[in-house]
Amino acid sequence: MRDSSITVGLDVHKETIVVGVLPPASERVTERVTIENYPKAIEKLVKRLALNGALQFVYEAGPCGYEVQRQVSQMGYPCSVIAPSLTPVRPGDRVKTDRRDAEKLARLFRAGELTEIRVPTREQEAARDLVRVREDALGDRLRARHRLSKLLLRQGRVYRETRAWGVAHRLWLKGQRFEWLPLQQSFESYLRTVEEVEARLQVLEQQILDLSQQDPYRIPVQYLRTQGVDTLAALTLAVEAQEFRRFQGAAAFMGFTGLVGSERSSGEKVRRGGITKAGNAHLRRVLVEAAWSYRRRNVSSTALQERRAGCPEAVVSIAKKAQDRLQRKFWRMISRNKPHQVVVSAVARELAGFVWSIAQHFPE
Repeated sequence: MRDSSITVGLDVHKETIVVGVLPPASERVTERVTIENYPKAIEKLVKRLALNGALQFVYEAGPCGYEVQRQVSQMGYPCSVIAPSLTPVRPGDRVKTDRRDAEKLARLFRAGELTEIRVPTREQEAARDLVRVREDALGDRLRARHRLSKLLLRQGRVYRETRAWGVAHRLWLKGQRFEWLPLQQSFESYLRTVEEVEARLQVLEQQILDLSQQDPYRIPVQYLRTQGVDTLAALTLAVEAQEFRRFQGAAAFMGFTGLVGSERSSGEKVRRGGITKAGNAHLRRVLVEAAWSYRRRNVSSTALQERRAGCPEAVVSIAKKAQDRLQRKFWRMISRNKPHQVVVSAVARELAGFVWSIAQHFPE
């Protein structure tokens, strides 16, 4: 189909789209144009090119989202979105322009050298955006707390009594007073910023919890909570992976998370490095955070038993197997003096496999 269609490479930007048209019988792009990134301009381009034969559009995923793909698909023409990190790059190619990028996309796509991504529905994208907003809010809270604590540190005021940001610490913060008015105003501004972002984070977490109780996320979240993840992490896994059955096996899902080891071997030399980090960073973060829970004793708490209640026996069996295996793996690697970061990455990788296995029991 690709060989018999006109392949149209698109380099999409906020204001413009650079178009490269590659006819089926040609090795070179025969037309390069630049249009406005505007629905009417895109519609006009598609209708004009359609007069010459079957069309196949392709562009890289980026900050402009999937609106171009959705518009072209609604017009009845296939449009693929490509993973930018997996686009081949020639080592000696030092020239990069929008026109060359559009031409390269068309040529490589027709040759089958590009990796397509799954385009989410608008509903799936909305749920994913809500979860990512919470992640942004966590980053905002961390920066706000750092700014406040560093201001106090510069003034020689360090809290050492109990755990930071607990009840006692907050009472201590409320009682801080400074001689100079500008310094007092700065302190109050930083403290107010911390309180505001924490209030915003609390609202977001409640909204996410409400979303997790609605279809189609209610059952996936319930099943995923049977192991080392709770509601927020389970919903993040569900909205970021979108559809677990599109992965042919657990290894494919592990690769999607970027938790598999890198390798640069040649001849008789074998060189293995750290994890690739070539997948979904949001999934990777959640799995790594969940992997730390396996450093605790291997017991089925009352809360965990309540989370497993009502789940299919097959799902509970996978969760119990994950609990036993990953807890043993964590401490076996620790006993071999492996660095904690290496141990957690290895446990998170296997946890991804168990997540995929549980996801196979999600309802169709």
